[in-house]
Amino acid sequence: MASRIGKIKLGSQGLEVSAQGLGCMGMSAFYGPLKPEQDMITLIHHAIHNGVTFLDTADIYGPFTNEILLGKALKGGIREKVQLATKFANSFEDGKWVIRGNPAYVRAACEASLKRLDVDCIELYYQHRIDTSVPIEVTIGELKKLVKEGKIKYIGLSEASASTIRRAHAVHPITAVQLEWSLWSRDVEEEIIPTCRELGIGIVAYSPLGRGFFSTGPKLVETLSNDDVRKYLPRFQPENLKHNKTLFERVNEMATRKGCTPSQLALAWVHHQGNDVCPIPGTTKIENFNQNIGALSVKLTPEEMDEHESFATEDSVKGERYTNSIKTWKDSETPPLSSWKDA
Repeated sequence: MASRIGKIKLGSQGLEVSAQGLGCMGMSAFYGPLKPEQDMITLIHHAIHNGVTFLDTADIYGPFTNEILLGKALKGGIREKVQLATKFANSFEDGKWVIRGNPAYVRAACEASLKRLDVDCIELYYQHRIDTSVPIEVTIGELKKLVKEGKIKYIGLSEASASTIRRAHAVHPITAVQLEWSLWSRDVEEEIIPTCRELGIGIVAYSPLGRGFFSTGPKLVETLSNDDVRKYLPRFQPENLKHNKTLFERVNEMATRKGCTPSQLALAWVHHQGNDVCPIPGTTKIENFNQNIGALSVKLTPEEMDEHESFATEDSVKGERYTNSIKTWKDSETPPLSSWKDA
């Protein structure tokens, strides 16, 4: 099975990762009850054994417990096989979600992640969300120092606007931008994807299965526990789900013709966007992981890609990606560097 998963170059700075990654968030946070640690370590080992070596985590997942989990999973000579990505900027303070990008915080967050992961260096370190009170040049300036010190190898951004990406890239090359990209999240195609490609920045697609929607469709909502954040997202609300059901039905119908599952078809669509794109579907089950890597064997003709374009349109989805309290690339602009006064 491992031979089916090749490598791709992510960005133009030298980072090479498996053509598909593994999003580890759901193992520890946001998607229902905490999963048994040993089961998740077994899953991570299974992924690595089968060629999926690009592992994605963040300090906010848990918080902190997901990084600790990966640290345990990478013991015993496994570390050398893996390209590790984690993120900083998000924290919960006094019950509120806070985003920070000031230099002291960046450095402290990196040191803490290195300790939890129990590694000397992080391959790809992302700013998870953009602190709109700090010029992006200031945040990237501190990350550049961490690269020089050997604590991180490559710098990434997540949920950043095109102009933020450009400003950041002018300070230090950005290796990857992580963004939500799937058959029901395509707004990044207008400006952000072309900007990344112009600058030679790799694209990491999170939630490529629509947070599980393309696995089972509207039925997914019936299985979600009260502590699963998806239950409260706009697209999963009854008034929107009824409309969004049609998109799943179209994908399901095409998958039946192709002899694959709807989730494999949806994931194959992301893979066919280009060899600079690495989707990172998450799962907590080995059988779902096996199904996800099966998407790499699903080949789509130009005509089939056109068919996707015909039904996966802006009008085919109702509801925002997140609630209003969660920032995305649409509100990620930072002040000019000239305004910065380091406290």
